[in-house]
Amino acid sequence: MIEAQAAERPADLLEFAWIWNQRAHLGTPGLHRRVLRWLQQAPASGDHRLLLMAFRGAGKSTLVGLFCAWRLYREPDTRILVLAADHALATRMVATVRRILARHPLCGALLPERAEGSWASDRFTVARPAVLRDASMLAAGIGGNITGARAELIICDDVEVAGNCDTPAKRAELRERLTEAEFVLTPGGTMLFVGTPHCAETLYADGQDGFLAGYRRLVLPLLDADGRSTWPERFPEDAVAKLRNRVGPLAFRRQMLLEAVAEEAARLDPALIARYAAEPDYREANGRGVLTLMGTRLVSGGGWWDPAFGRPGQGDSSVVAATFADGEGRHYLHRLAYVTHDPGAAEDPATQQCRTVAAIARDLLLPVLRVETNGIGGFLPGLLRQEIQRTGIACAVKEVTSRVPKVQRILGALDPVLAARRLSAHESVFRTPFPREMAAWRPEAAGARDDALDAVAGCLAAEPVRLPLLPPRANLPSWRGG
Repeated sequence: MIEAQAAERPADLLEFAWIWNQRAHLGTPGLHRRVLRWLQQAPASGDHRLLLMAFRGAGKSTLVGLFCAWRLYREPDTRILVLAADHALATRMVATVRRILARHPLCGALLPERAEGSWASDRFTVARPAVLRDASMLAAGIGGNITGARAELIICDDVEVAGNCDTPAKRAELRERLTEAEFVLTPGGTMLFVGTPHCAETLYADGQDGFLAGYRRLVLPLLDADGRSTWPERFPEDAVAKLRNRVGPLAFRRQMLLEAVAEEAARLDPALIARYAAEPDYREANGRGVLTLMGTRLVSGGGWWDPAFGRPGQGDSSVVAATFADGEGRHYLHRLAYVTHDPGAAEDPATQQCRTVAAIARDLLLPVLRVETNGIGGFLPGLLRQEIQRTGIACAVKEVTSRVPKVQRILGALDPVLAARRLSAHESVFRTPFPREMAAWRPEAAGARDDALDAVAGCLAAEPVRLPLLPPRANLPSWRGG
């Protein structure tokens, strides 16, 4: 029946998507209907430069995949190029469209008789009247070579990601590579950008000086002007609150509210850290050790050492942070030590500091110490293992090389736990310079004191993500004989 109706009148995009969703036993929510209408009407009204910004989890890539399949259904000679941050991401979009074409009841005529070399995961060619050199759909990473390709429709799907826009040089390179797409697009063709902002100088910034100035935009944040969810069936109020706590306010504003927020908008407020004075209590029960803090059982913990060997009070600080975590995802910053050495002592500075760090691990029963080996820390793990062995404790020493920029490490680890009020600190921590460093820290400030922040962030980021404990399932009555 569907095929007979299609022969009389080709389906519009909303009908095309509704048929697909019915086959997959899915609904078509109002948010999706709005996007689908916009994707069809904007090019039809003469707008061929488009930007679709929707919050993470809105299903925008799926909707754009349906749009591409519908475009091939209506115009089989269309050539589509998908650009993404890397080739694998672009291939996912092409594979999605290929799967839609293979299963959609209106697209049977597009399937080629022999799909051997022309029906791959990153490129395919439908049965079409024209004889063209380029595939019907092709995937390419933003760094790939697209010279010589031609396309009537270019989809730039998540070309901006956290890893290619965190420095001015990377942002300039991204824009330069995207300019190459202008030479691929045929006259009268459509360029569609799909994504979310990842930095303040985002590719999707509005205004006359923006890279996409003049583009017709559809911007769909998760929350409307009154703070209500635009997709309450999937993102109810409590789920939105939990998500904001998990990712932190900065990432939430960028990825879910689509705001190009600068890092300097983030402020680390020490008043958000709860204070306590208790010490961990170690006991053994039934032959197993149990460590508790204020009556709460601790399930993990460890230390992070960011070493430095300058003279005390000069240069970078050598900082050790020690944290614990309970089964509910709460973190406890129990010790923060600014490790120093005596320049006039007979022992070298490295041995002095390793001995101090080993004593901290012994006193707190730390199961692991992570040593940041960037720069001067390369030889320290072996020396620290020797000192730990002398103390007679079982503490693993792990070497860590940090490749993520320090600002991202600090914000990514501290911002979510502070927003969720899940970080507590021992009162001794507040007698160190840490609270002042934290209050004065600004992401954009060069040369700011952040050694302690970096060590605490390393501890928090190294903690495993734990699933909530579920109540045991009740035993069902047995219905089997015997």
